[in-house]
Amino acid sequence: MYVVIVGAGEVGTAIAKSLADVHDVAVIDIDGSRVERLMYETDILGIEGDGTDLETLEEANVEEADILIASTDDDETNIVTCSTTMTVTESFTISRVKSAKFLRTWQRSERAFGIDHMVATNLLAAETIAQVVGLPAAQDVEMFADGLVQMAEFDISESSPVANLTVEEADRYESLTFAAVLREDTVVIPRGETVLKPGDSVIVIGSPDSVHTFAHELEPDTDGTPNILIVGGSDIGYHTARLLQERGLKSRLVEQDHERAREIAEALSDTTVLESDATDRGFLEQEHIEDVDIIVTALDNDEKNLLAGLLAKRLGAKRAVAVVDSGGYVDLFEAVGIDVAVNPREATAEEITRFTREQQAENVAIIESDRAEVLEIEIDEESVLVDRPIRESVADLPTGVVIGAITRDGTFVIPRGDTVVERGDHVVVFVEIDSLEEASGKL
Repeated sequence: MYVVIVGAGEVGTAIAKSLADVHDVAVIDIDGSRVERLMYETDILGIEGDGTDLETLEEANVEEADILIASTDDDETNIVTCSTTMTVTESFTISRVKSAKFLRTWQRSERAFGIDHMVATNLLAAETIAQVVGLPAAQDVEMFADGLVQMAEFDISESSPVANLTVEEADRYESLTFAAVLREDTVVIPRGETVLKPGDSVIVIGSPDSVHTFAHELEPDTDGTPNILIVGGSDIGYHTARLLQERGLKSRLVEQDHERAREIAEALSDTTVLESDATDRGFLEQEHIEDVDIIVTALDNDEKNLLAGLLAKRLGAKRAVAVVDSGGYVDLFEAVGIDVAVNPREATAEEITRFTREQQAENVAIIESDRAEVLEIEIDEESVLVDRPIRESVADLPTGVVIGAITRDGTFVIPRGDTVVERGDHVVVFVEIDSLEEASGKL
């Protein structure tokens, strides 16, 4: 597959690096130094120029492209790039936009703007936050098989009930699979004797009920409806509150600007909107911050998000989720005390990469910046799994593959060694990135 990417910022660079190993990739950017750096780091064709210019696109052989991805930081530039591409080719076009207003317009008309698929950065970040907030202790959450299967990533702390237990000792859940352990820079495929150590992250795949039970055992004080405080009425803050409200989770939202606070209060009838400064210690104490289960900081400034999150935790909030605009700050935020840092650009890059890979799979989740993937595969007659017990067929798969769950005719099937996989089953598998190409050819 030939992919043309316009924009070599954080999003475009991440997408290019993820796709270049298995596809032919060209990257266009108006900044020549970005292009040169990316060409040095990755096997791509780099072109300095304006992606809205037809001549520049033709220089990248856009007529031959299977997919064009417009990923600059400017919404209008991305839309014009896709529209220009449409004049010379039938390439599948993907546009990144920050504002959900463009997404709403696009959704009302098939291929509006000449765009086949649109990803709204702020809305996607809000969806990521809402998923994490809905599952106690989770670092990452994805749904598969129309909601019948859930994948989640959890950190193992010193105080975790499963710390220093073997997988066999920790595995007390009928419909849950311990798919992988992320330990420093390595991916460990767990066996019964594998010890879950403090500092590890564990990937589990199973029914939502089992995953939620596991989450609540990791954080036993989080049973019941969580007390959620959102700081900032930014686009991300607003959409987070709206998504939580739609899921029956009421939250409080703090916004300092009077007009914006009034606007959100009118739009979200089941969300309590407070007009104040969330970095004011007196205000937080007045609002009983010590009773807050999760604080989400969604201001338009990384430093303020960090300050508000750390202050809230210092005053007793149990968990902090922060929006981080700069990808370079994500590890720093989590190192100093923020529990989950959500970078909208990283989330967007993963979503676009995921979409390109869904050409071969029903659904894809990317783990830890492309260290592994979780795939949903519909089994056909060419799969090595079909009509065979799992214990027999896994011998034909790479060692970095774990079968996490199966669904059949809308029901969850617990994968065991003697389970026979049938044609038409949906199988959710964990795959190490080094095993991905071989596994994809066999699944």
